Amino acid sequence: MKADPISELRVDVWLWAARFFKTRSLAKQAIDGGKIDVNDAGCKPAKMLHAGDRLRISRGEERLEVEVLLLSDRRGPASAAQGLYCETEVSRMAREAAREQRQLIGMSGPIKRPDKHARRQLRRMKDSR
Repeated sequence: MKADPISELRVDVWLWAARFFKTRSLAKQAIDGGKIDVNDAGCKPAKMLHAGDRLRISRGEERLEVEVLLLSDRRGPASAAQGLYCETEVSRMAREAAREQRQLIGMSGPIKRPDKHARRQLRRMKDSR
């Protein structure tokens, strides 16, 4: 017996099911914090989402613009979650450019403390002044 397709769904539930956030609580916090826009307007967690809506999602330094293709209130595997939305080409290109820019300026990883060898070099430089 097949279930009827969902015609509308809460934004926070869809974000959780599409694996943008690990929990519904985190999705709700992002919405309340203004990190999610639906159709170029702010929203509340209980706003009803329909197929064809556009979402702007901000997670840390990552900015995504996606179009809702399907609605699901169940969290499945990542491969199924990717079928719920389609990222716009402009968003994909902007995200790639931002990633390349971060790599160029050396922000690709966390700043690490100098190791033993680097600390010795720093001491030698300071002592030689």
